[in-house]
Amino acid sequence: MAIPVLSLLSGAFRLGWRAPALAAVLAITLCGCSFDLGSVSSAPDKEAAPKPAPAGASVAEAQAATTRGQTLARTGNTEQARAEFDRAIELDPHNAQALYNRGLLYQGEKQHQLAIDDFTVANGLTPQQAEPLLGRAVSYLALDKVREAAADLDEAAQADPQNGQVWSTRGLAYERLGEKTKAAGSYGRALSLRPRDEAARNGFTRVGGKPGQNYEPF
Repeated sequence: MAIPVLSLLSGAFRLGWRAPALAAVLAITLCGCSFDLGSVSSAPDKEAAPKPAPAGASVAEAQAATTRGQTLARTGNTEQARAEFDRAIELDPHNAQALYNRGLLYQGEKQHQLAIDDFTVANGLTPQQAEPLLGRAVSYLALDKVREAAADLDEAAQADPQNGQVWSTRGLAYERLGEKTKAAGSYGRALSLRPRDEAARNGFTRVGGKPGQNYEPF
């Protein structure tokens, strides 16, 4: 499902610079976000207070609700999807898939702090996954918390260095911070992974990147 990011971002940024370019980058970023975190475990967050493990039947029911929610979300039934994710999380608070998916829905509704909260818990449960970090970074950018976004994108790039969406969004974050060398390195890495990424190509040009020039992304 492609979240309607262009409407989501309308009026959300007070940047004093190229808001349309930013919207284009984030649209591409979020349209690529999947409602599937891939192979994830439901291990509890090590930093959280211990909670009783849900019964096996509850875990299975939570997973079934998550699957139903993913199907509903992909077909645009966001209200019903969120209800399924709510139920999954109630049954199994360690269900990273449901938390991540609900975060995407909140993000699509401009409820960025709620999205950040869900992505944060999902990230604690799946620390080696780039997707919750990318999702949280996009909401941080929407709230103009650019340094927090850049920190998340640094971590996401290390977790999944082949993720072109991460590099493109990281380029945007560092461009907004005025760190053009890092931005060029990130946009360049995005283009090496996704040569047709127009948002990354435009960003690379904006920060003065030159084809063939060697840039360090970090």
